[in-house]
Parts: sequence; C-alpha cells; structure tokens
Amino acid sequence: MPIRVPKLPNAKRSEVLLIGAAGVGVLTPLYMIMPGAEERLSTQTTKWAPRWEKNISYFTPGVEKGVQRVEPPISRAVQRMDERLPLERMAKSVHTGIGKGIERFGGPKVPPTPAV
Repeated sequence: MPIRVPKLPNAKRSEVLLIGAAGVGVLTPLYMIMPGAEERLSTQTTKWAPRWEKNISYFTPGVEKGVQRVEPPISRAVQRMDERLPLERMAKSVHTGIGKGIERFGGPKVPPTPAV
C-alpha cells in the first residue's frame, strides 16, 4: 500500500498576505544589494509613477475631507492628554535617579535639571 501524504488545507487570505509581506520584507534588501538594482528601480519608478499618481489623485479628495473632519478632535485630545500627564515631573525624577546612580558608583556629580 502506497504512503499517503495528507492534503494541506487551503491558506486563508490573511495567511497569504502575511507570507507575501514577509517575503517582500526579506527579499527587498537582498534585491537592493545586487549590482544595478538602483538603475532598474529608477526605470520602473519612471514607468509606473504617472499611473500611481493618477490613481492616488482619485482618492485624495475623500481622504482630505476625512482628515479635515477628524483633525480638530484629535488635536484637542492630544492637548488634553499633554496637560494631564506629568511628563516634566517624571523626566526630572528619572534624571535625578540616573544622577544618583552615577554618583553611587563613583562617577562625577550630575548637575540638577534646569527649571523650565
């Protein structure tokens, strides 16, 4: 009786995309170190750039509208978060801790953090 190898299940779309992205990520640096890669890349860019620009210009107005609508609430949220986070106090305490650690091991005295 011949040996039967079980059939592999079909790959999902996400698996195919991840494997493809991994392949591109690994093979691109190898391609770029080959002799003449920059010239080939520049010729392909000259060939395909007008088509890409035409296709991108189709989506640009919608994306710009979406960004204009979303930008004000996001900027307000970032400002509120900056006001709430004690970043300056944390930075000063980290600076002081690092300075004390350096002094403990016999290093030079670290000057205090300047007041802002």
